Amino acid sequence: MSSKKIQGIGFFEKYLTIWVVLCMVIGILIGKFMPSVPNFLGKFEYANVSIPVAILIWLMIYPMMMKVDFKSVKDISSNPKGLFVTWTINWLIKPFTMFGIAYLFFYIIFKSLIPEALAKDYLAGAVLLGAAPCTAMVFVWSHLTKGNPTYTIVQVATNDLIILIAFVPIVKFLLGVSDVSVPWDTLFLSIILFVVIPLLGGVLTRLYITKYKGEKYFLNTFIPKFNNITIIGLLLTLIIIFSFQGDVIINNPLHIILIAVPLIIQTFFIFFIAYIASKLLKLPYDIAAPAGMIGASNFFELSVAVAIALFGASSPVALATIVGVLVEVPVMLILVKIANNTKGWFSGKSTN
Repeated sequence: MSSKKIQGIGFFEKYLTIWVVLCMVIGILIGKFMPSVPNFLGKFEYANVSIPVAILIWLMIYPMMMKVDFKSVKDISSNPKGLFVTWTINWLIKPFTMFGIAYLFFYIIFKSLIPEALAKDYLAGAVLLGAAPCTAMVFVWSHLTKGNPTYTIVQVATNDLIILIAFVPIVKFLLGVSDVSVPWDTLFLSIILFVVIPLLGGVLTRLYITKYKGEKYFLNTFIPKFNNITIIGLLLTLIIIFSFQGDVIINNPLHIILIAVPLIIQTFFIFFIAYIASKLLKLPYDIAAPAGMIGASNFFELSVAVAIALFGASSPVALATIVGVLVEVPVMLILVKIANNTKGWFSGKSTN
């Protein structure tokens, strides 16, 4: 995989927060002045899943899954300590610290500002974010911190495989603790729709294109064709969701900031746990930085998709996951700067 050329953060990704805010404004205006649009889109549902939103989410997730080379999993035995850090942080620590930090803010610190019913929904949204560690954007963060690209691919590939078995029971458990009842079958359906199907599609596409066109063509020509499609799918999804969310946001504008606070704190907290653990284990910087990034960032596309499938596009749960999209890029760019400025902490020889 040394031939893989990972580009830096693009124009759309760099200013993703601005696009999200614009989509929020457009969606709210559509919901308020053109209510027939969300009403019409709301008719296209199957098993409580919005068909238009599901299609757009597939457009987001499918290109990401094509980027992951699952053949890299065979390299799992080379320097496994970095993988242990990634797995431990992402699946044994992150979901539970997200729950704890979100509960502390929504139920205790912000108790006088957020009604209990909304606090429960926002907590559920935070849980969905915390249980879905990042997939595609990690390649960007790894590149910006001069991380080891081959090792990052192994981290992401194994993470995506763990999602298949760990996401549902963790979400079910933490939502149960939150007193939010979610049917097992709905959770499994969400994973099948928004992980298994795009994952299989991505793997089969990668195998087919590389077989007939070669890996160089796949990485340098085919994959870049989907870059704008992913962002467009995300932005259109947000417009639809915000058109459903208009009343919630207009009635509770402060809640956007209140939701953002614990999400931002969690992001910094998880990054430093992974980063410091990597230093204590004497991992080289080019493995430590991506390990911190993959834990800190979220697979927000999956979180948004599952929130919509479980609770509906107009639910406060979906709103909480969208706030995760809002804060993701600026916070991660700060962490990239922190990582680059602390490279001297690590004395281990680079694996690049």
